[in-house]
Amino acid sequence: MKKITSTLTLVLAVSACTQSQPAKEGTSPAVRADQYCSGDHYRAPTGTLKASRIDEASFSEPGLYEGPVWRDGHLYFSRFGFEQGFPSSIMGFDGRDVSVAAADTGTNGLALDNQGQLIAGAHKYKAVVRYLLPSGEHDVLAGEYEGHVFNSPNDLTMSSTGDIYFTDPDFQRAAAPGGQDATRVYRVDAQGRVSVVDDSIANPNGVSLSPDEQTLYVAGGGSEGFVRAYQLQDGAPGPGKTLLADVAVPDGMAIDCLGNIYVTEHTERRVRVVSPEGEELAVINVDANVTNGAFGGQDGKTLYLTGAGALWSIQLDVAGLPY
Repeated sequence: MKKITSTLTLVLAVSACTQSQPAKEGTSPAVRADQYCSGDHYRAPTGTLKASRIDEASFSEPGLYEGPVWRDGHLYFSRFGFEQGFPSSIMGFDGRDVSVAAADTGTNGLALDNQGQLIAGAHKYKAVVRYLLPSGEHDVLAGEYEGHVFNSPNDLTMSSTGDIYFTDPDFQRAAAPGGQDATRVYRVDAQGRVSVVDDSIANPNGVSLSPDEQTLYVAGGGSEGFVRAYQLQDGAPGPGKTLLADVAVPDGMAIDCLGNIYVTEHTERRVRVVSPEGEELAVINVDANVTNGAFGGQDGKTLYLTGAGALWSIQLDVAGLPY
């Protein structure tokens, strides 16, 4: 990496702009689109595009950047290696330098809870955890299912009503003892109860919610991958339906304010942009294996992408969700 500075001193504070407001009587709770999408003059990307590598964030050691999330003018993401235990830290990029935000976290995917705190899939603890920065203190939000720890929680998202949806492949199962007998997608409701969304996907990976929080998207399946869509009723998912087939090694996803899905194809080094109906709109190419994406920047219209030793960005004509 060209430049790593000392641990960030920025603390993720509770912010009114990211808190879920109580629902008024007779109305539905606010959704994330209310916070991040103004609805003005948005235009979806089309054609073939190319994201630019952020040179300040490049590094040459074997490993991956994963789980980007935009918060308070910083892009946070996990950096993990392939050594025993898959050591991982949370990094921060402020537009100029990359810094260690919290060391030895054992994290993969990152997201925000409804108080603006960082939550993560942590293979080190085989759990979904909440992190405080810069101390690195954490609380376990979901640590087991039917008496056993998870395999290696990978990607996650939280709804405005407090439901967490996360994927549990076996990519980093060896990071710690124990695990599950299958790879699954899970829901953790606001009371902390864990239930299975889908147990039929080989190594489910990316997971995202539509802006209106009526649809859950999950990517997985490896070399013969796909994206499934699940309609939600009071947070409970219905049967999954294939939205996009023939996805080569799908990884993480990003969602824009028009509801379009940005699916990373890891080894193809590209992002496929599809509409909520599954129509392919655009392809965004990068120059290394790509893992995940999130929207950020001052106007929310910069798409950041993580991958093998690299960050990329591309300015679009549509804002999107920050994880």
